[in-house]
Amino acid sequence: MIQIPISDLPTETMKLFRKISEFPESHRGGALTIGNFDGVHRGHAKIVNRLKHYASNLGCSAIVFTFDPHPVRILRPDTAPPPLTWTDRKADLLAELGVDVVVAYPTDEELLRLTAHEFFDRVICEQLGAKALVEGPNFYFGHDREGNVDTLRTLCAKNDIELEILAPVVESDDYISSSRVRSLIRSGDVDRAREMLTRPYRIRGMITHGASRGASIGFPTANLDAIDTLTPALGVYAGRTYIDRRPHWSAIHIGPNPTFGDQISKVESHILDFEASIYGQAVEVDFISRLRDIRQFDSIEELKAQLAEDVVMTRNIARSVST
Repeated sequence: MIQIPISDLPTETMKLFRKISEFPESHRGGALTIGNFDGVHRGHAKIVNRLKHYASNLGCSAIVFTFDPHPVRILRPDTAPPPLTWTDRKADLLAELGVDVVVAYPTDEELLRLTAHEFFDRVICEQLGAKALVEGPNFYFGHDREGNVDTLRTLCAKNDIELEILAPVVESDDYISSSRVRSLIRSGDVDRAREMLTRPYRIRGMITHGASRGASIGFPTANLDAIDTLTPALGVYAGRTYIDRRPHWSAIHIGPNPTFGDQISKVESHILDFEASIYGQAVEVDFISRLRDIRQFDSIEELKAQLAEDVVMTRNIARSVST
């Protein structure tokens, strides 16, 4: 049975700050972790769990300091990987894990020029007043990533800040990381990616008009455009489309429609038991399981038979989900 939480409501008690100037005095002196937290996977969850431990013992806030955008998008934009999550989604996922505050620090040249010592003094001590830090072993900070966990240990000891460096979470003889999750999604293995993430992988987009071929054969689809995160590999998936934050089980097609001679790749969601018009709306789509590859069919009837089977498999997966 697939273990997936169904409810997906925002945690209203968590605070998201996009400017350090907005950071309130009431949250200074918290337990802090710093990183990109792209995707929010089980390794991140382990860090947050220990962060909450320190926050509870010290009677302070559990704070995640992250970057928006990822520093690589400023330093080497041509090599920057597509993100797995957008900022608000990342904050919601961290809130579900029990974080009190998320700081999405606006990454700029000034920040990236700070040395490790300057970043520690200015951000960690002066602006946040951290009492404790929790990080993974591959933590680097400061200009050209000059600071590492050894640098952090020295600086924390000098400033009487508690520090814990956690071992990474291992799955199938390899570390769980954002890069590993990204590789799985690129290959279409959303099933394994889901097992490493704290929530199923999700994208968002705007619903635009398509060719209406699906509707003409009895399988209407919502066409997603303006997707700003990594799109899974070509294929057909079972998942959920969120409309006004309500989930609807869907069979999702990513790629061209070769049966119709269409070579343009698109993301289309056939939303089960749903008939309302949602053109122009923003929606989000979860990927629960991969169903099959895309292929060209010899006839429209053969295509319709396969689409009907896709719907059956999606319904079966929906019934197998345990909340």
